[in-house]
Amino acid sequence: MKLGIIRETKSPPDRRVPLTPWQCMELKEKYNGTEILVQPDINRCFSDREYSVAGVTLREDLSDCDILMGVKEVKEEYLVEGKTYLFFSHTAKKQSHNRLLLKEILKKHIRLIDYEYLTHRDTSRVVAFGRWAGIVGAYNGLRAYGLRNQLFELKPAHRCRDLTELNEELKKVKTGNSRFVLTGGGRVASGATGILEKAGILRVAPKDFLSETFKKPVYARLDPWHYTRRKGDETFRFDHFVKHPEAYENNFTPYAMRSDVYLACHFWDPASPYILTAPMMREPQFTIRIIADISCDIGGPIASTIRASSIAEPFYGYDPFTGKETDPFLENSVTVMAVDNLPGELPRDASADFGEALSENVIPALLGEPDDGMLERATIAKNGALTRRYAYLQEWVEG
Repeated sequence: MKLGIIRETKSPPDRRVPLTPWQCMELKEKYNGTEILVQPDINRCFSDREYSVAGVTLREDLSDCDILMGVKEVKEEYLVEGKTYLFFSHTAKKQSHNRLLLKEILKKHIRLIDYEYLTHRDTSRVVAFGRWAGIVGAYNGLRAYGLRNQLFELKPAHRCRDLTELNEELKKVKTGNSRFVLTGGGRVASGATGILEKAGILRVAPKDFLSETFKKPVYARLDPWHYTRRKGDETFRFDHFVKHPEAYENNFTPYAMRSDVYLACHFWDPASPYILTAPMMREPQFTIRIIADISCDIGGPIASTIRASSIAEPFYGYDPFTGKETDPFLENSVTVMAVDNLPGELPRDASADFGEALSENVIPALLGEPDDGMLERATIAKNGALTRRYAYLQEWVEG
């Protein structure tokens, strides 16, 4: 079996990798007879030399590999017919910008396994960069706070070598008695709350956040039963919310009127209620001036997320009265951070974490060891057709 790590072709190129040099070496030792080839790439967080020193073969032509792995979407012209690919395709939710990509995958009889849908039987993710998105997103939110209020200046996350250096930067943070609110749970929220706490921001219960005043910086983490409520005053049930999100309405307003910074770490279903609408942001009592939209659903639950921002330019402003973009730190605008590839700012740490999960849970199945249907659940296309689980995409692919 030959595994190939492909060069990232999306622009701007992502610096993350699915497997680090030492993980490639460990897999070759563990699975005797398995060869791992790496396509040279000057943009990776791990250099070609690091792979070479680890005993990994560098080769431009990977057409004889059985399995090809990347991180982000592959440009259509680089897809090799008949191969098995693993990457984040961003197609299963009918993302319009990737319709032609999926069409080409079907045309070339490629088996597409999407990392996002590699799940255990309990539906929990097998591999993910979510924790790192939360870490960098919260850090960027604090960086925006310092710049907007001219209190401190943090080094951009992508200029930190690793998480250790980023944590050192947090010693500069001074937020007075500011109030932070965060929506969501799971890996993303875990990463974000860890950064807030390292910056000296104290966690308080949602009910205390609404009813009490504090002489130190605090944050509240909200679950769906805090920021939404069931219509008709019926009791909130999480299992019902997951199956019938349209039966719920917004309950975020009280928190929006008591916060300075909002960090969005939630998963949002398009049928769920909007969290922060333009009319809410125009209310005189609205106090949020910085929104770190780590989830980054453009045109989704947060009105100010009108586009994704970039690692190079992470901030823009949003005027709630015009709905237009402004300079990032104007007094009457809200500062928005909506970078859609946040883990790419700490690529070495994020790649090591991701590759460890990939090596332990996915590579064995790819090499023939039995799994519980994990690969099949994540296979969007094979043999020139959509799989049964993703057949709902057929009309969309055909346009």
